Amino acid sequence: VQLQASGGGLVQGGDSLRLSCVASGGAGIRYSMGWFRQAPGKEREFVAGINKSGVRRFYADSVKGRFSISRDNAKNTLYLQMNSLKPEDTAVYYCAADRASYSGTYPLRNMDFWGKGTLVTVSS
Repeated sequence: VQLQASGGGLVQGGDSLRLSCVASGGAGIRYSMGWFRQAPGKEREFVAGINKSGVRRFYADSVKGRFSISRDNAKNTLYLQMNSLKPEDTAVYYCAADRASYSGTYPLRNMDFWGKGTLVTVSS
């Protein structure tokens, strides 16, 4: 499956942004999916995960209450709604897919497919 993320940009602190990730080949419901990010000079980290049906979700503590992950399987699209953005949210954001089922109770780690990232920059 090929993943294409979009929606990044330059925003001010407190603003909102929505990222999208389109999965090719009718991937839709066949994969658990997640968002990850990598800030300059730091390792890539888990942000949010969602199971195949979209019912179960899990968030990193750093984004809980501000970010919301969702998916539209009919459109083969994953979303990340980011509200109350902070300068520390600045990073390249990646979407990823995993063949395995996901309970939505832990951070995703070993994903099968990765998309190219989209840069989010939050100014103070």
